[in-house]
Amino acid sequence: MSRNAVAIVSSLLFAALAALLVVTPVPYVAWRPGQTIDVLGTTDAGPVIDISGGLPTYPTDGRLLMTTIEATRVDASISLPEALYVHLATGSDAIPREIYYPPGKTIEQVRAEATLQMDNSRALAIVAALRAEGVPVAEVPSVGAVSLTGPSADKLLPGDVVQEVDGEPVETIDELQSIIAGRAVGDTITFTFLRDGRTLTETVTATADNTNPRRPDLGVRWAVGYQYSPTITFGIDAAVTGPSAGLIFALGIYDRITEGDLLGGRVVAGTGSVDATGRVGPIGGIREKITGAERDGAEIFLVPERNCQDIGDLRTRLTLIRVASFKEAVAALQLINEGNTAEVPTCG
Repeated sequence: MSRNAVAIVSSLLFAALAALLVVTPVPYVAWRPGQTIDVLGTTDAGPVIDISGGLPTYPTDGRLLMTTIEATRVDASISLPEALYVHLATGSDAIPREIYYPPGKTIEQVRAEATLQMDNSRALAIVAALRAEGVPVAEVPSVGAVSLTGPSADKLLPGDVVQEVDGEPVETIDELQSIIAGRAVGDTITFTFLRDGRTLTETVTATADNTNPRRPDLGVRWAVGYQYSPTITFGIDAAVTGPSAGLIFALGIYDRITEGDLLGGRVVAGTGSVDATGRVGPIGGIREKITGAERDGAEIFLVPERNCQDIGDLRTRLTLIRVASFKEAVAALQLINEGNTAEVPTCG
């Protein structure tokens, strides 16, 4: 074979291999800065946070940005060159697919879990904000999760607040579980519960528990729920899911129900889960969220305390405020309004 022929064959092989690399998927997920949403703003459908039910609300000044990441869809894939590009680029990354999308779960399960996380983040944000302002919040038994293949599927939903079991009023999870434990496999159990402000009733037939055939099972995980007088709803696109907007939701509610100017007219962004006590938890994609917030004009970014170590060498002009609780976030913003920036804890 002549040298020219060898060169041509080699070039063709190289081109074929390069093309193969471009189209062959790799087990990674690309993370990029996603959209930001001003939770104090409005959409065509109305306010992003709508508060009614007799609780006074007050005008706000400034923008409070919920941050997101843009991730490879669960039903899509990326190539090796794309994975390398997002890994090396500033403010983006590629992570092992099995970390973001655990194996063994269907697309529907992954989406349902992400939606449930968003629902929980909203519920806990409401509780944290109301409690911070001294609005009464009662703890009640509720549905935490429902097995898709269990007897309660399509009857009970996460968030349902249980009021009665077989006509008996219940005020705690212990009372609820005690009544169920007294029933037998095959018995029908009637639940009266609140869902979206309406009182509903459903009857569920108990099946045998997997570990104890004599014990009745309803395919439900019970959880502490919360009741309060105001009605608070969120006008967020259903495609936006996950738990990490809790802190920003809580701050948005708090700013609306308290007098005074929490943001000082600034553009404030942030992230972090929040529980009913106001504790702020770490999240994923902190670098991507900071990058997206800076792109969209933020001046301040609230960072969960445990995420400060994940920022690494990312350069940003934003003031990165370290927060471990909802109260710390409120206090930091108040200190900035007063000009006491030296007392505000920051990352780094």
